[in-house]
Amino acid sequence: MGEDGPVTEARTAPRLIATDLDGTLLCSGGTVSDRTAAALAAAQAAGVQVVFVTGRPPRWMQQLSPHIGGHGVAICSNGGAIVDVRRGGELIECFPMPAETSLAVVEALRAELPGTTFAFEYADGWAREPEYEVLMWGDAEVRAVGPAERLLADGGPVRGLFKLLAKHPDLDPDTFLTEARTAAGHLAEITRSSPISLLEISAPGVTKASTLARWCAEHGIDRSEVVAFGDMPNDLEMLAWAGTSYAVANAHPQVLASVAQHTVSNEDDGVAAVVEELLRLL
Repeated sequence: MGEDGPVTEARTAPRLIATDLDGTLLCSGGTVSDRTAAALAAAQAAGVQVVFVTGRPPRWMQQLSPHIGGHGVAICSNGGAIVDVRRGGELIECFPMPAETSLAVVEALRAELPGTTFAFEYADGWAREPEYEVLMWGDAEVRAVGPAERLLADGGPVRGLFKLLAKHPDLDPDTFLTEARTAAGHLAEITRSSPISLLEISAPGVTKASTLARWCAEHGIDRSEVVAFGDMPNDLEMLAWAGTSYAVANAHPQVLASVAQHTVSNEDDGVAAVVEELLRLL
């Protein structure tokens, strides 16, 4: 990062910009700044696809509809779901975790990390265990409350689970991630994007990178033509896959250490700063 902002090392203009949302593109409070909105609109007007690739569930996407571009599509839940935001979060495709895998993860984490509680993002909404403390967003939309075994059972409400959430009341977030991967990383993809002890778990092989790669292949876009932005461990696979990647200045230390190119923070419009430079290549 130079004194006045990011150093743009892409040799050609990109065909697709893939960006995380919270902590990366969005300001605090989940808003899109005027500068960032203008940069995204300019990219799309120039024929560059902008794809939001986020850990957010589909139900948390509606307020971003004005910025999503003509395709209307976002990759949600760390690659677990592809949704059309313009059509009310309509599910286009999802990559579910089998119920038996989900139960095996629950059992492993309960055994090794007592106090862990669970919630479930699936095609028809979300459900949680009674002890799982809800977040502010979506509280009223919970579809079912009960133990994991009942929610995931044959005939239970959770069908097409594309993200399992695990929360711990005491553990340091990075410690929770490390220990959870030791206990159940052979069963599923385990990552985190929250400042609290909250893990996000997907089916084996399902990450932001895997679903973004699928989208790009369907649109004839090579990974070398993709510029990606992120800030947290759940972005690492995507940042490694894309031809050009940037970490925002406020990123997790592991992300800053893993990604060669950095831009200024989300509060300083780090994504917009790079996009403005990239558009000069067009």
